[in-house]
Amino acid sequence: MVSPAEQPSGVPPLGGSDAANTAGIGSLLDAFGAMAEDMDLDTVLERVTTAACQLVDARFGALGVVGPDRKLSQFVVVGLDDDAARRIGSLPEGHGVLGLLITDPRPLRLHDLREHPRSVGFPAHHPRMTSFLGVPIRIHGKVFGNLYLTEKNGGEDFSATDEQLLVALAAAAGVAIENSRLFDDATRRTRWLEGGLNAARELLEQDDAARNDFGVLTRHALYASHSNVAVVLRDFGHDRGVICEAAEGEHADAFVGRSGAEASLLEDLSAASEPLLLTAADAARLLPGAPPGVIDTLMCTMLSGTEDRQFLLIGRSAAAPPFSAVDHEMMQSFTSHVSLALELLGAHRRREQQAVFGDRDRIARDLHDLVIQRLFAAGLSIQGLRKFLTDSEPLNRITAVTSELDSTIRELRDTIYSLRSVPQITPTFTSSIFALVAEVFDGHELEPVVQLSGPLDAVVEQALAAHVRAILIEGLSNALRHADASSVTVALQATRDRLELTITDDGRGFEQAPSTGGLANMRHRAELSGGVLNISSTPGQGTVVVLTVPLGL
Repeated sequence: MVSPAEQPSGVPPLGGSDAANTAGIGSLLDAFGAMAEDMDLDTVLERVTTAACQLVDARFGALGVVGPDRKLSQFVVVGLDDDAARRIGSLPEGHGVLGLLITDPRPLRLHDLREHPRSVGFPAHHPRMTSFLGVPIRIHGKVFGNLYLTEKNGGEDFSATDEQLLVALAAAAGVAIENSRLFDDATRRTRWLEGGLNAARELLEQDDAARNDFGVLTRHALYASHSNVAVVLRDFGHDRGVICEAAEGEHADAFVGRSGAEASLLEDLSAASEPLLLTAADAARLLPGAPPGVIDTLMCTMLSGTEDRQFLLIGRSAAAPPFSAVDHEMMQSFTSHVSLALELLGAHRRREQQAVFGDRDRIARDLHDLVIQRLFAAGLSIQGLRKFLTDSEPLNRITAVTSELDSTIRELRDTIYSLRSVPQITPTFTSSIFALVAEVFDGHELEPVVQLSGPLDAVVEQALAAHVRAILIEGLSNALRHADASSVTVALQATRDRLELTITDDGRGFEQAPSTGGLANMRHRAELSGGVLNISSTPGQGTVVVLTVPLGL
């Protein structure tokens, strides 16, 4: 028999017979082994509760985790099947006798917990419980939670030996839970680091021209954070609100293209700021298209390395674990990785653009200094042949050739001017689309939905972009001025072979489109772009405008 002086730390001396003590120590060692078999925190909590029931021969057991608000934030139950738990309803929050161990964390044994002054009774369908044993679980001197055991098999009360065994188990459980929490933190950090590095690597790859940069970012952010949804918002400034550019996760389609008017929530957030924690009410103001219950909390950071103020948000539902200190820390690391990648990607694209513009300047100089001068010299030489000719037909031929050369020189000069007139730095096509929609709807209560997909910035040339913007402005203006619509959706999609712009409203519609005015201008623009414009409308059901332009990639 182990003497008190030889007892391991945290294991009190056992009372009772040697046989009983030996059996108790054997059960305790078995419980220690069961707790050490897994590192997952939820699994460890369940195994601690199961081991406690087996150790003191209890019919029911529970482990309540004490949250920051001094209430039970998690409640693991053993002994109740799923049907019984469902009929009981919501889990305890820490009132009555359960709450006594939160306010006074000391071991508690009761003959009948219903007779205790702090007892608040049981909900309907709750099984009968009388005998009770509760002990706190401490980690580094701080109470993590409590073990609750009821209904010792055989109808007896829990003994002092049971209490001592459970106290010893709680001490070991504290170590197991702390190790599991450390393992969980390390796993979270690894997942965040992998997500950030994988996102940066994919962003910097140049193989896929059809890639959506922010779609890559949200996909990896969703994986890294283990959240329900990840979105990227763009802030247009000047009190125009924000718009969701990309989303991944649950109900992602409900977010993309939606506008939020409450950009003020993010105005103090900078790239150097710590992640901002937002409530469900804040989420509803920023993301008005979110279905109820999808987002309970949001964590938000600002991206750097982009043209506009853009933000990465990750959201979790009430059923998901709350954001931890590790999540706050690692989201900053993730954002720094992807922001650096976006900055490098932008620099690379600017260098490519500069290289293209440099080639254009060189071609323009060669055309001016070499080709035009040679054509001009050839024209003068042909003109010099006049003095050797007297017949009208050769002279007319010379006049026609020199006129053609003059016309060619003028066209070359126009080409040289167009090559040199391209601005060195231009906003992306998608940026101009977002800005255009925000400007058109500025001051209107109607909030449009904008959905962009495909390699728009890579495949849409400057001339085509001008026609698309003109058609979009006219279509949106018509919807605002004449349609009396309650919703307007803009969908712009680029594939390998075509560009498709769709403007849909639920306004009053019309029977026959007018042949003059704005709609006629839109058709003319479509012809100039080499595309086709289809307008379909039903009175009382709205209008759909579809522009299709072949790209021939």
